Amino acid sequence: MNKDRNQKTDDRKQKSEDRSQMTDFQKMVKGSIGEDVKSFIHLFTASPLHQIKVCVLFSVFCLLSFVLLSPSVSKSEDLIEVKGLRHWATAEYIRVVIDLSGPAEFSKGKLSNPERLFFDIKNAKLLKGIQTNFAIGAKPVKAVRLGQFTPDIVRIVFDLETPDYDFKVFSLEDPARLVVELSSKVGIEDKKDIKTEAKVEDKQDKTEGRNIGNNFISRKIVIDPGHGGHDPGAVGPGGLFEKDVVLDIALKVRDIIKNEYPFYDVVLTRDKDIFIPLKDRAKIANDIGADLFLSIHANASPNRYARGIETYFLNWTDDEEALRVAARENAISVKKMKQVQSELGLILASLERDRKRDDSIKLAGSVHASMVANIRPQFPKTNDLGIKSALFYVLVDAEMASALAEVSFISNPEEERLLSDDSYRQQLAYSLVKGINAYFDSSPPQHKVVYRISHSEAKPHASNNKKSPDRKLSNGKKNKSKRVKYVRR
Repeated sequence: MNKDRNQKTDDRKQKSEDRSQMTDFQKMVKGSIGEDVKSFIHLFTASPLHQIKVCVLFSVFCLLSFVLLSPSVSKSEDLIEVKGLRHWATAEYIRVVIDLSGPAEFSKGKLSNPERLFFDIKNAKLLKGIQTNFAIGAKPVKAVRLGQFTPDIVRIVFDLETPDYDFKVFSLEDPARLVVELSSKVGIEDKKDIKTEAKVEDKQDKTEGRNIGNNFISRKIVIDPGHGGHDPGAVGPGGLFEKDVVLDIALKVRDIIKNEYPFYDVVLTRDKDIFIPLKDRAKIANDIGADLFLSIHANASPNRYARGIETYFLNWTDDEEALRVAARENAISVKKMKQVQSELGLILASLERDRKRDDSIKLAGSVHASMVANIRPQFPKTNDLGIKSALFYVLVDAEMASALAEVSFISNPEEERLLSDDSYRQQLAYSLVKGINAYFDSSPPQHKVVYRISHSEAKPHASNNKKSPDRKLSNGKKNKSKRVKYVRR
């Protein structure tokens, strides 16, 4: 009993000493740190219920601080800018391009009464001062509107004339843009497929989308800047190299196509100053299943006054000037060029029956007509030298429509000065692109559109097209073609 009493007495003394020490500690805190910290420390001496309340309040405070102070993708400076909208119409469809400051995700949906199609660009904002309403007036689109739907979503609304329409949508980068194509023309077989596959949806239909470009048929273009690397091509009297001129024109062609015709895939055989063997240039186009191959060159002649533009397709010729041009581009003598023609008799007989030859003539005609129409009004001294045929090695193995454009005479001092001018090269590039597009407009694709909608959205069809991005090129593998081999330089 005495032991228990003594133990209790000792416990009371210890608690009294602890309270005394805590009081001294609180006094120290009050003197050195302040009342606010003292109140916080007092938490540990308060009742359990009071401690719980304070802990809950402190947790809420920390959570709010984290939410308010943490970075958010919705901050204005982090949002993608919708910079503008471009549109144009063809006989078959309406194309709308929304320019963006960077890659963005989007969703799509439909609304009825009146009929509308919309796309929501996520984490985006409208650039201040841009036009937001566009009267289209070409079937099936009446108008297009842009608006800030929520603080971080920009909505593009298509006001439509009919619920029976097709559309394709895809996003592209470098530069970033969203591309929408709409058409009111749907064939009987396509309508049947759509009714079978599609489920009618009265509510808004939203589907996440990004880079859908591989799911629809697109024309593939290969642009071949002649020469390169150790082969300068023709050299002007002022020292301008053909290889540099045609590379710059080809790069401009690629940029124009990407910006103005984003539904075309474009690949260059070279995008820098490297040498690609002639046989490998067409192989690049064959390997990706290109629809068109265009080789760009600057002309040259012993006659320094020769000037103008001419365009070639592959065929036999007895024209001495065409033979001379082909011999120069093939890096052989005219005599050897004539020998080659006799060796190619079997191939040429096949070409006469081949659709490729007809398509190549049509391509050369479209490209040449565009160059004449766009260059001569500004440069009336430019001679129209016409559309010609010759045996260019670079065209022999091409399995698609192919042509070779001689854009100006680098051997003519005046035209050399033009070729050294950036604005002239830009005009040439623009003319070539217009010619390419005119050729495609006159040669409809043989494929079905694989991403379409009518009343409700149909399932995407499987696509056999593989992505064919621009790639770095080097000397390729040996050509396995069984065609006649010829001596190169």
